[in-house]
Order: sequence, then C-alpha cells, then structure tokens
Amino acid sequence: MLEYEEKVRQFIERHQLIDKRDQIVVGVSGGPDSLSLLHYLAKRREFYEIDLFAVHLDHMFRGQESYEELLFVEEFCKDFHIPCLAKQINVSEIIRDHGTGLQENARMVRYQVYQQAMAQFAANKLALAHHGDDQVETILMRLTRGTSGKGRSGIPYLRPFHNGWIIRPLLGLNKEEILAYCDYYKLNPRIDPSNSKGTYTRNRFRLEVLPFLKTENPKVHEHFQTFSEELLEDEHYLLKLTYERMEAVWGHKNGGISMDVEEFLKMPLPLQRRGIHLILNYLYKNKTSFTNVHIRQIMQLIQHLHPSGRLDLPDGLKVIRNYQECFFGFIKDESEEYSYELKSEGKVVLPNGDQLILTKRKNEGKFPTKDDQFCLDREKVEMPLTIRTRKPGDRIALKGMDGLKKVKKLFIDLKVPRSSRDEWPIVVDSKGKVLWIPGLRKSIFEKDNENENDDILIYIKQTSSRGQTKC
Repeated sequence: MLEYEEKVRQFIERHQLIDKRDQIVVGVSGGPDSLSLLHYLAKRREFYEIDLFAVHLDHMFRGQESYEELLFVEEFCKDFHIPCLAKQINVSEIIRDHGTGLQENARMVRYQVYQQAMAQFAANKLALAHHGDDQVETILMRLTRGTSGKGRSGIPYLRPFHNGWIIRPLLGLNKEEILAYCDYYKLNPRIDPSNSKGTYTRNRFRLEVLPFLKTENPKVHEHFQTFSEELLEDEHYLLKLTYERMEAVWGHKNGGISMDVEEFLKMPLPLQRRGIHLILNYLYKNKTSFTNVHIRQIMQLIQHLHPSGRLDLPDGLKVIRNYQECFFGFIKDESEEYSYELKSEGKVVLPNGDQLILTKRKNEGKFPTKDDQFCLDREKVEMPLTIRTRKPGDRIALKGMDGLKKVKKLFIDLKVPRSSRDEWPIVVDSKGKVLWIPGLRKSIFEKDNENENDDILIYIKQTSSRGQTKC
C-alpha cells in the first residue's frame, strides 16, 4: 500500500469524514490533487459504501487547453463509471461586468457550481483536494496579512456547505506523495501552467517559501496541520465561553450592535478579542473585510481612558465609543449644518424629524418648568429666533449660574454622544445670544414669572436616540 493510501485512510478515519451511504461529490480540476482523490475514492466505493459523483468547471481562461481538460475529466469519469457535471463559464466576462478580482470571481463561480452539483446529485458531502502544502501556504499567507481568530488555522478539514459538508481528506499529505500516487497508477493528470507563475501571492509562497521550509523539515506540512487542528479546537472552546459572556454585553440597535463597555471590560482579554470578532463577523456576514490591525484599533478605543472616539473600518463600518456605550454599524455621515428662522408663532421641523413650536401660553395653571418648554422673556430676547446647529465659540449663560459656559464643554459634561452634538438644535435670538439647548439646559433669558400670552417655545422629539437631562 502506498504511503498516500495509508495516510488518507487514517486521516478519514481519525476525523470521521466519511460515513456509510454518503453521497459524495468530488471537485475535479483534472490536476494531480483532485484526480488522485477521485481515483482513491472510486477504488474504495464498496469499502466506504458510498455513491460517488464528480463536478468540473472550465473557467475558460485558457481557451482550447482548458476545454480539453474538461473533456479529459469527463472521459476519466466515464472510465470509472462516475456521473459527472461539467460546465463552462466565462469568468472573464463576469469580472468585466462586476469589476472585481480574478481569484475572487473564479472562487465564487466555482462554489456556485459545486452547490449545483450537490443539488443535482442529492449529495451530502463535497470532497475537495486541498493538501498539506496548501495548508502551509494558507496559514503563512494569513499570518502575513494579519488575519486573526480562527482564520489563522487555515483550511478546515470539515465545514458546513450547502445542505451538507465540505471534506478535505488530503490535508495530511504533501505534494510529493500525491505525485507519487499519480505516477504509480499512471493517472496522467493535467497541469495548469498558471500554477508556476509568480503573479499570484499563493504561487510566490509555493515557489519561494515552501521549498525552504521543506529543506528544514520534510514533514513541515504535518506540523502545520497539527497546529491548524489544535488551534481550531482551542478556538471552538474559547468562542463558546465568549458567546456566554457576551450575552450580558451586547444587543441590537439601529441596525447595528451596541455594546456595554463597562461589562465588556470585565471579560478576560482573550474573550474580549473574540467578542470583537463575533461582532465584526456578524456585521460583515463572515466576509474577510478586517484584519488583526482593526481588532487592535477597536480594543484601544474601548480600553482608552478617553470616554469617546470613533473608527472608520473597511466597507463603511463605523465603531463609535460614547462613554459606556460602543456602537458598531454601517451608518452614513449625514450630519449637516442647518439654520431656521422663527419670526412669530409657527413650527420648525428639523432634519431628524424633531420639532420646535413657538406659540402663546393660554392655559391656566402653574407655569411649566419641564426641559421641553422654554418661556421667552421679551424684555431680554430680540426676535426673530434662529434654530441652528452649534458653532465654534458658542456660549450660554446658564440659569442659576454666573458667567458663560462653552456649549462644547456643556455637551462633554452632560455626556452627549459625539455623533449627536453636531446635529443638536441650538436656539439663539437675533443678537446671537444662546437662549436654550432643548432637552439639555436653559439660559438666564427664560422668563420666571407666570403670565398668560407669554411666548412659549416647545420641543417635540420624534426619536428616542437622545437621552434627556433635567434643566
């Protein structure tokens, strides 16, 4: 028995990759890796008690050459009585239409075809021929570009896909063992010439880094596979703990995730990092749009003594720290300056839907002292009124206090979220005196005595995003 056959048998058995009566589709390119896997399983259909199928995709990058590979795979499957789905898709046209990368589109189309094959053959498993050298390359590439979390573990030997699972029985082998298998059984696989070009990152690792590692240790692929499996086991356990602790920390808000900073910082540091991962994976829908650099930036934002701050992450994701809340979400920067004039009785509707209404006090009873109403002292206030966003240097003469206080400092003292400060309404008179910051503080220009027909300014909030502080 070849070393290939014994190692694959042990790998399948150790990880329980194949069960009796499995319906297995093998992704076959025609190269040594996938052809050897299809041949190995075809010879053992009765041993494993499985039904076997194949799927091949011609990306049409190499014209007649790649079409002949399709015909080769079909003929191979015919010789071994394996039903095969073979398709041609012009991926170059898809790239032109979508404007995205070659590798990204090729992979997307390939997995779509895999899914079609699993549905057509009613299969529950898809067998792919990634091997130990692929694993070494993948782990090194991801570590080099700063991947964090379980992504550092490389290629999983088992993962959910479509209505079943992807299995990778060759991860315990290196390329030399695969080529030896193909030579022994005279499989005559097809070789893609693009694999020898240094254009792609993976090829550079394959051609320059991997040979060096193999000279240091011919079994380097086995050690990397052990690292991958142990790291995945550790990650699964730590993620379970993270989920349990995060239940008391996070919640949905405004289409994103809101996190309690105080509770989050009570978690052990390894769980904090994974908690951030969970949030980002959820919002990015498991796309690899972030790296370990972004994780560190978020951790610094949360752990920093400054009570507020903001990060702009890839694809428009914002991370906003406001005191004891940290919000993660895809939000647009729509804060714009505004200025509305009120000459007499009437209403102003702000961009966020809040309203300010100027009217006469006609009802009897005690004069209202709520923070959503302001009575104008006409002896001190010059009409018309202006409702606008804040300006640098704005100061307010607070009721019950001496001197002027900067509006900017007032927002900070009252812990108004930084994202809300630039859109918060400021009421001033024609001389520019700040009369009122609705919902927050009143000035000395409010009338104290109670009279009918006084001018009353009423603030009506349409949202609950701002907390109120009593005046």
